[in-house]
Amino acid sequence: MPRDCTKISIYNSGQTMLQGHLAALTDIYYRYLRSIRKIIEEGGDDFRVQAKLAILDKQFRVAEAIYLEQGWIDEAMEMYQSLHMWEEALRVAENKNHPELETLRRNYFTWLTNTNQEEKAGEVLERNSDYMGALQMYMRAGLPAKAARVAMDHQNIMNQYDVIDNITTQLLKGGMYERAGELYEKIQRYQNALEFYRKGKVFRRAVELARQAFPGEVVDIEEEWGDYLTSQQQNDDAVDHFIEAGKYIKAVEAAIHSRQWSKALQIIETQDSPEALKFYPIIADYHAHIGELRDAERLYDKGGRPEKAVEMYITNCEWDAAYKIAQTCMKPEEIALLFISHAQELEKKGMYKDSERLYVTISEPDLAINMYKKLKRYDSMIRLVSSYHSDLLVDTHLHLGKELETEGQYRLAESHYVEGGDWKSAVNMYRLVDKWDDAFRVAKQHGGANAAKQVAFIWGKTLGGESAIRLLQKLGFLMQCIDFAAESGAFQYAFDLAKHHSAQHKIPELHLKQAMYLEDEGKFKLAEEAFIRAKKPKEAVLMYVHCQDWDAAQRVAEVHDPESVSDILVGQARVAFESREYQKAETFLLRAQRPELAIQYYKECGKWEDALRLAREYLPNKLNALQEEFESSQLTHSGHGGEGNDNLLNAANKLVSHGDYSRAIETYLRITYDDVNDHKVLQEVLKKALQLAIKFVPNQVNSVGHTVAQRLSDMKAYEASAEAFLVTERYKEAIDMFIACERWDRAKTVARELAPMFEEYVEKLYVDTLKKSGKAEALADVDVIAALDMLASKGQWKKVMQRAEEEGPEVLKKYVAMYAASLIQEDAPTKALQVLAKFGVSDNPASFNIYRRLCHDLFLSESFSSVTAYKTWASLRDVLTQLTEQIPGNSEFNAYRIVTHLLAVRTSCDGNSQLAEVGVKCAVALLRYTNYLLPDKAFFEAGSTCRQQGWDNMAFVFFNRFLDICDAIEDGTTSMLDHSDFKETDVPHDVALPSDFSISIEEREAAKEWVLAVSMDQGIQQQLNTDERGCYEASLYNHVNKSTAPMCILTGYPVIRNEVGFKGGQVANKDDWNTYVMVRRVSHSIECQDVLQYLQRFAGAPSNPTYSFE
Repeated sequence: MPRDCTKISIYNSGQTMLQGHLAALTDIYYRYLRSIRKIIEEGGDDFRVQAKLAILDKQFRVAEAIYLEQGWIDEAMEMYQSLHMWEEALRVAENKNHPELETLRRNYFTWLTNTNQEEKAGEVLERNSDYMGALQMYMRAGLPAKAARVAMDHQNIMNQYDVIDNITTQLLKGGMYERAGELYEKIQRYQNALEFYRKGKVFRRAVELARQAFPGEVVDIEEEWGDYLTSQQQNDDAVDHFIEAGKYIKAVEAAIHSRQWSKALQIIETQDSPEALKFYPIIADYHAHIGELRDAERLYDKGGRPEKAVEMYITNCEWDAAYKIAQTCMKPEEIALLFISHAQELEKKGMYKDSERLYVTISEPDLAINMYKKLKRYDSMIRLVSSYHSDLLVDTHLHLGKELETEGQYRLAESHYVEGGDWKSAVNMYRLVDKWDDAFRVAKQHGGANAAKQVAFIWGKTLGGESAIRLLQKLGFLMQCIDFAAESGAFQYAFDLAKHHSAQHKIPELHLKQAMYLEDEGKFKLAEEAFIRAKKPKEAVLMYVHCQDWDAAQRVAEVHDPESVSDILVGQARVAFESREYQKAETFLLRAQRPELAIQYYKECGKWEDALRLAREYLPNKLNALQEEFESSQLTHSGHGGEGNDNLLNAANKLVSHGDYSRAIETYLRITYDDVNDHKVLQEVLKKALQLAIKFVPNQVNSVGHTVAQRLSDMKAYEASAEAFLVTERYKEAIDMFIACERWDRAKTVARELAPMFEEYVEKLYVDTLKKSGKAEALADVDVIAALDMLASKGQWKKVMQRAEEEGPEVLKKYVAMYAASLIQEDAPTKALQVLAKFGVSDNPASFNIYRRLCHDLFLSESFSSVTAYKTWASLRDVLTQLTEQIPGNSEFNAYRIVTHLLAVRTSCDGNSQLAEVGVKCAVALLRYTNYLLPDKAFFEAGSTCRQQGWDNMAFVFFNRFLDICDAIEDGTTSMLDHSDFKETDVPHDVALPSDFSISIEEREAAKEWVLAVSMDQGIQQQLNTDERGCYEASLYNHVNKSTAPMCILTGYPVIRNEVGFKGGQVANKDDWNTYVMVRRVSHSIECQDVLQYLQRFAGAPSNPTYSFE
């Protein structure tokens, strides 16, 4: 439309219309039209305008014809050149014999080379018979195949070997092995030609060449040809090539893959190789499939797989034949598993006797017992238990008793309880349903008079009042029940029963028993009242004295037992003296009119001054004797010095006797060690000087006390020095002296009672001293945490744990975490796990990194599949379960718990072929937790187990992922990881890479070789198995309907149907659960037993429980 408008507007004289139209066009288009318009305005030729318009309309031949009609050859050529249509320009020049034809050709070639159109340039040169130039251009264009064609068409080029080698090199880089082989075959370089034919899979030409030039290699090429055809799924064609190569085993494999069963059997039967035996079962499978059972049995036997014949006969319900063969080739437990399913079928058909016979035949009476239990045929059940599980007969009776009790069949329940020796349960059963006559009957019949008394007691208590009294009188148990009620603490009931006229004499006795009971319970006020009602006030006083409630004791004694008042005061005094509350003790004894006892206590405490004071005030007749005893104790017991000592001491003593105390003090202070030659005597002299000052010269106490304290300190009599400093109220110096002689108790007492400002000072010095001396046990009495830290720093963890246990759970948890962390740092994660298993875990978030590190180290060091690692995974599972119970809702450690549980199940399956599939499922389910596990190890284990199980597609995917992760570990980045295989699954996309490989290089290389080997097998697909949901079979997440399936607590797989229920909505796949339980029973595996016990603790019993003897 624009072009039509343009034509009109160009020839239209209306300027406005043209300008309006041109405004709508692009700039280039506009300029082109302006040039045409200019031609018109200049009065140019009309044909030029027509030619330009034809060009504008892309009608180049029309424009050419217009130019040529006018003889404008150059303009036609220029038009084509401007449009880079060089060949059209050359055509015009050739047709018109233009003199510049050769120049045009050179310009065209130059243009082609300048614009990198070497292929076109080569074609031009080839048309011009410049074959070498064309070849070179083809090579520059990266077209070695065209270059090879040119070379092979011209012998002169074929003789230039350097050119041929160059072409061949380029052909090989492009993967064109056949053309390279042809080129070398043309120049008779047969070895190279054969090599390239084989690389290019051109086996027909390779065989033809080998037969001509290398007959010895024909066999190898035939085998290689067969291998290639097999990889391309052309197995039927591969058979003949393998036969030609003499590779009969491969020929058999190819024949089997192409379903040429007869041919495969013919080949096998001609072979004596043991390797050929493995094909008999495969061919036998085919015969079994088409119903030729006897032929199949013969082939299974030839192949050494009679157990497959057993499976075949079972599938076809030929049980006798199956059992006959099974006895010759299977273990008893394998036969049991196989035939249990048959017995279960008989059970479903109601043929219980036959089912029982079959169960017993295969030594599984438990299953028969369970069958009768479900049918409620308890007589048959008991009959079998007594025959095969006599040790469990009692437990069975009790079990049935509980079930029958639940069903309301009380007489039958009683019978089983009694048979089981638990008549008490029968009594309790009747009590709960208010059948007291039956309860009393059973108790009396089986428990005797004492049991009957207890039942009568409870029976009467339920009745209460006069009804209870009449019942107990009738049964003859009234008095016994009163005593029993008192012994049981049911005093109100006892008092109610004692109201009867025949038992009222027991009321005081009941009050006394009640008082003693209340005293034991710490209810002293109520006990006091009961003692008073029992007319035993003395007992109430003694109760209060015992607990040192002196006010209460005084109150009771004054009101009810005045004779006890003096004893109370003496008791208070004794306690006060023990507490060093001397003034209070003295007051009590004086109130009790026992001054002689106060003097005796003062003497025992070494407080002679107070003793003398009391003697002067209350017992003056004993003062002289007491004074002599005091002086003798002060001087004579310490020994004596020389004569100088006697002179000074005698002088000082005389001054004291004359009452000249100041001079006596001065005399005592003049005595030195040279005078007495005995430090102990000198200490006593100094102490006496201070005592005289305190008693008779108070104004000299400070100066005398300071002097005495300093001299005692110089003599290293630190404790005596401290006492002197106390007299002068120099508390800091006193504390330092007590510390110097390591009397920390006295130092603490002074600080606590007299100088609180120094308490922290004393405590700090004490703790520092204990730390420096390493006395952890003593330090523990002051600062337990510091003591434990000291022991921990020395590595004495046994002592740490013992003391931490004594301090309570919070302290224990702290040091358990420290101990575990220490062991982990020492690369002993297994020992750290043992510590946590023994002492427990802490819910303190500060310990969480320890548990994470422990899991990581064990994931790295322990096997994911060997049964030898079971104890480790089971122990770690139990520890993490304990942790998740303390911190419910923590998704991270719950995931670790699930991982270790699945690892425990996985390793428990090791070595048991019946549990192989359960183990594989656990390994695959673990991939859901690769953000917690080591991803390379998890995928390697999953691939290995799938490969062993024959799940080759899954193994191929997992090994590929494993190798990708290894590459990522080597590169240090996950940016190149392809997650497309796990799209729309719950396998994590982004996982943290370990710093190093957790799988050995040998295992990595083996995995790589296997992946390369099977990648050519068309029967193996790089895809995950899917289930009936259309989802990856191990994924809990359903991408189709955006839902999430519950997880099997045994395997970790999703549970879609046929579930076994547990508490809390947890479930298991029924088939996997039944298989696992059955194998445990047959194999008696300790590991399987532990797994089931853990699941029972964690998830409870199944909602449809079965009878068990575990």
